[in-house]
Amino acid sequence: MGAAVVVEMPAVEVRERLTGFVAEVASPLSLRRQRENALLYVRGLVEQGGRKSLQPTLFRLEETPARYESMQQFLADSPWDAELLIRRCAERVAPQIGVVAWIVDDTGIVKDGKHSPGVKRQYSGTLGKVGNCQITVSVHAVGERGTSPLGWRLYLPEEWCDDVDRRRKAKIPDEVEFRTKPQLAAAVCERAAGWEVPRAPILGDAAYGDDAGFRTGLHEAELEYVLAIRAGTSVYGPETSFAVPERAGGRGRPPSVARPDREPESVHLLAERLPDNAWQALPCRTTPSGAEVTSRFAFVRVVATNPVRNRHQQPRWEWLIIEWPDGEQTPSDYWLSNLAEDESRERLARLARLRWTIELDYRQLKGELGLDHYEGRSYLGFHHHCALVTCAHAFLTEERLRPKARRPA
Repeated sequence: MGAAVVVEMPAVEVRERLTGFVAEVASPLSLRRQRENALLYVRGLVEQGGRKSLQPTLFRLEETPARYESMQQFLADSPWDAELLIRRCAERVAPQIGVVAWIVDDTGIVKDGKHSPGVKRQYSGTLGKVGNCQITVSVHAVGERGTSPLGWRLYLPEEWCDDVDRRRKAKIPDEVEFRTKPQLAAAVCERAAGWEVPRAPILGDAAYGDDAGFRTGLHEAELEYVLAIRAGTSVYGPETSFAVPERAGGRGRPPSVARPDREPESVHLLAERLPDNAWQALPCRTTPSGAEVTSRFAFVRVVATNPVRNRHQQPRWEWLIIEWPDGEQTPSDYWLSNLAEDESRERLARLARLRWTIELDYRQLKGELGLDHYEGRSYLGFHHHCALVTCAHAFLTEERLRPKARRPA
């Protein structure tokens, strides 16, 4: 995953396949000029060159100033639905890659100035610090033979959502309101769940796993998950009993939510009190060379505290997955999962450790396909750019899967 495709076929045949691919996935676009511009833009993303922003791309393709004006309007103002292209790409490519998980994450896009939608000084994992950037949330189907983006949402900080003048200049639709990153990710997951793509457990880091509303929403949408949580996350341990208390004094509405018979504890403290026989060594990752990576895990049935105590929901038993590598003084990672009680421990461990693959996807999407090269200041244009990058990514995935594709040495 993430490697450039090297093919033995003549370039003209690759160009023909690209033309056919874009014609199929862009067929929902109503206007012929829109479909032509989609093909030209994806060509510019796929073909070798430097920066993939609009002006240098069209220069390399030897296009006219009139085409530049048409393409600007196509990206920034034309009201075509970016999700239509992403869905066509996903429904075509995802069934070919052996999907094992969906991964939610966000990535920073460094920006100068303050006029691009959503830009501000904020923490970016890409930078590893606070910097002037945009943040986009995305969901990717990850498989044994590749990946397929399922959707993109630009994160808009509250000050952007509340500033009418900035919204107008950035062409942010009136219906777009402030949403947290987990809320944006949940919307993409729930939308993609209605597509003809293989469903799979949703993985995410603690920024998503620590959000009780995110976990609950996925569960209510009948979506499985294995989500990282922090060591201080509070749970009711496996010894806990829940019961609905009797109505006090015989008056008022009778209680309906079961209550625990003990106080909650952090997952870190729970891990430290587990007996030695609770831990087992399991293969959790396969390296590109085929070697198995093994680590030590424990699996405990728990109830998360927040939904019961703060949201007054019925207790829901989940898997707490704990990794404590040999030789380490403390556990390294924790996850909560709503997979079935009889789920195999090895699958739980492998899913927990799979999330890192999203970084390889972002590396290709940025380094090879120009995800972070859009220079426009249009909210709609940003999402159009992401959709067309997704098309380029999907085409390269199909090329890599072709039987005659030659892998780089």
